[in-house]
Amino acid sequence: MTVVRPDGTARGAIVLLHESRVFAPALLQFMDALAGERWLVVAPHLFHREPASSDVEVFGDALFADVDATFEWIAGRGVSADTIGVVGFDDAGVAALVVATQRRVGAVVSVASRGIAKPVHPDAPALVSIVGSLQAPWLGLYGEDDPTTPSADVERLREVAARADAPTLVVGYPGLAHRPDEPPVEHATVDPESDPREAAIVDARRRIFDWFDVHMR
Repeated sequence: MTVVRPDGTARGAIVLLHESRVFAPALLQFMDALAGERWLVVAPHLFHREPASSDVEVFGDALFADVDATFEWIAGRGVSADTIGVVGFDDAGVAALVVATQRRVGAVVSVASRGIAKPVHPDAPALVSIVGSLQAPWLGLYGEDDPTTPSADVERLREVAARADAPTLVVGYPGLAHRPDEPPVEHATVDPESDPREAAIVDARRRIFDWFDVHMR
């Protein structure tokens, strides 16, 4: 696991699922920002079973073995299940949603998650087939111009999610092709109010932080 600890006592924990072996600077910055909000941030290394050359994705029993071990490690630090959140990006966002249908957590966020109508992996059901079984509040963020997540599929996902017992919110960002969560360009002079992409990035980051803040008090 890669762990980023907050200064002082953590008010809960965020499990970050990722689909890359490498923690890019933007991802580490995002983890630091979450820790700055007093969350204990834990990212399990999902690819530890596979050789370095493998591009296999982690779902099914392997995913739950790693996630359950992470939850157990977090619980050993005195964090209760209702103050543990899960966030995932791209296909790891699919994994985050799958986890939230089968495990008790405080809140979950999926960003740019494919596989809405058709599964992205044999061990990962289509999102529309499971989102109604959510056991935790779920936020889904999408770029409306992303060809991997057609707007009609996102709208269908929104409709099915609305029937879940848990609170759900699906947000689409016009003019954005992919990953509305990416941090703004360092030292950028673009005004978020006049640039749709920058505005989407700022709004997506705020929504992620607010979702955990509201649902894991």
